[in-house]
Amino acid sequence: MIDTIYIEESVRDHSRTLKICNRYKDAKIIYCQQYSEIFNRKAQNFRIQKQNPALILARKFKNFVLEAPVSYGIGGNKNYYFSHMLNCLYDCRYCFLQGMYRSAYYVLFVNYEDFQDEITAITSKSGEETWFFTGYDCDSLALEPVTGFMEFFSPFFKKNTSAKFELRTKSTQISTLLSQAPLANCIVAFSLSPESVAKALEHRAPTLEKRINAIVKLQHAGWQIGLRFDPVIYTDEYKEVYSDFFRKVFSQIDALSLHSVSLGTFRLPETYFKNIRKIFPDELLFAGPLEKRSGMVSYEKQLESQLLEFCESGILNYISDEIYFPCA
Repeated sequence: MIDTIYIEESVRDHSRTLKICNRYKDAKIIYCQQYSEIFNRKAQNFRIQKQNPALILARKFKNFVLEAPVSYGIGGNKNYYFSHMLNCLYDCRYCFLQGMYRSAYYVLFVNYEDFQDEITAITSKSGEETWFFTGYDCDSLALEPVTGFMEFFSPFFKKNTSAKFELRTKSTQISTLLSQAPLANCIVAFSLSPESVAKALEHRAPTLEKRINAIVKLQHAGWQIGLRFDPVIYTDEYKEVYSDFFRKVFSQIDALSLHSVSLGTFRLPETYFKNIRKIFPDELLFAGPLEKRSGMVSYEKQLESQLLEFCESGILNYISDEIYFPCA
């Protein structure tokens, strides 16, 4: 899967670097001073790189943990996010990452310990429930066999009970979670879309059925699960599509034990939207019916309201509104 690895000189002897290189013994190794030399250089072709992305191993020096956007959360007053990795294994057409980054290469920051130190510092000063979200700039679990992210962070999460953690994912790489006792302060949040939407837009991601199967296994093992119906995608038959979708999802999972459910519609910052449309000029998703509002591109306001109201009503047939969190 990975045949080229760029390594910053500062982490060439890091234990995590050595472990990954040992996993990919036949990969071409190229050393560099800073990952930005590779990742941020001009005249890169995102689509060509996406066909066979290289891996960049780097050290992060600052901004380990950032405050989450105002509308990003599931009930907590203090919300943060952190990214041990940039870019995603999957190739979802609506993903903002391809409009934000010049490169499709994966960047893995191997100095996990520094992330943990900053999380500890924040929670020690907080004095109240504090949420930390992963999966904003990557999928939390998709490359778990390579990154060992949860293998390393699980003991930390278990010890830091005053912090709440959400792992956002579409992945079925759940063996690390199933091999241990569930963490009371950890939510595994799955992004789900109707099968027709997933086939059209969520390339390389596991099918809806496989994601549901992963959820069922984790629920049986005692893990807390969140469902993220985000983004909701408009089609002419959206009422039938999403009615059947919600019926399928909630007929297979245990709705009563869910931690949270969120709902949001398609939206992108205007700059990212322009960049992505250049990459996919023929993509029907970007042909409309869309409009610009407050620096964002989303569905026309009336249509967006109808779409969200319909889906919200459908979801609340199965869950309590106490665990429902619409995305502003």
